[in-house]
Amino acid sequence: MSKPYVGNAEPAAIAARLRAARRAVVVTHAKPDGDAIGSTLAVLRLLRGCGAAAQAWLIGPVDHALRPFLEGESIGNSQQAMPDDDADLVVVVDTGSWSQLDAMAEWVSARRERTVLIDHHRGGDPAVAALRLIDPRCASTTQLLLRVVDALGADLGGGGAGSIAEALFIGLATDTGWFRFSNADAEVFDAVARLLRAGVSKDSLYRRIEETARPARMHLLARALASLELCAGGRAALMTLTQKDFAESGGGPEDLAGIINEPMAIGSVEVSVLVSESDPAATKLSFRSKPPMVKGGAFVDVNAFAAQYGGGGHVQAAGAKLKSSMADALARMRRDLDALQ
Repeated sequence: MSKPYVGNAEPAAIAARLRAARRAVVVTHAKPDGDAIGSTLAVLRLLRGCGAAAQAWLIGPVDHALRPFLEGESIGNSQQAMPDDDADLVVVVDTGSWSQLDAMAEWVSARRERTVLIDHHRGGDPAVAALRLIDPRCASTTQLLLRVVDALGADLGGGGAGSIAEALFIGLATDTGWFRFSNADAEVFDAVARLLRAGVSKDSLYRRIEETARPARMHLLARALASLELCAGGRAALMTLTQKDFAESGGGPEDLAGIINEPMAIGSVEVSVLVSESDPAATKLSFRSKPPMVKGGAFVDVNAFAAQYGGGGHVQAAGAKLKSSMADALARMRRDLDALQ
């Protein structure tokens, strides 16, 4: 039986490890989203503030809207090389999954005893790191990192470009759908208020992150919506994007952000699924669901749904990958969605 994915350290212990580091490597999950990038940047800046030489190693493509925030940072590409072996600290953020660490998994595994993990997901492998700060009650890993900032007594940095406050806000805003999702609770708004008081410009960040789509994304969105079918008597929406769609639109996986959410505007739809094959070696499944209409009401737990496919995430946002054809994945998905009736 696998061990439970739980923390074994308090923020003060994580802060002590950061403070003691001299050379550090920061790692996050493949195809990093806003929370992964925000968490990575926050830890890099905290480590530099402690006097450490720190470098982040990213896996796979980064959404073009997030790339400008990486400018001027020390970033390595795991698809081209691996970090040097002289790091005395490895920090894994926003994942505890070996599969999501992808090309970095073997490298991290060999350094487990000098690895700390900071994550807000419900599922993962505790073997990823010897020291773990995990709290799935947090809406984002950056929200959890705010406790480490306080344990270090670090300055949030004024809220402008290159600040810790900006990095934390990026993760918190994107993982809550800019505070629309049900995970945006009172503690989230307390954290947001604090970051805004530090000087973060939410309007500027919203435009830089959410209003910079390439034309290719619009073409992909049109194709996804054209494929829309309703299952389970209208409770579920299913969309597909094939290799042909990606090739003809000029889009890539970095252009998919937000497409999964579009069918949620339909009143009857409680869960949305996007099946895509941007990667020829696998079929990607993305899941989203709405919160219950009333407190305590029924809803679709897509974390549990994704677990049937070897994936996971959050109760209302999850994903998985299948080593199967698009046709096989769709047949299974239609069958499982119709079972929701």
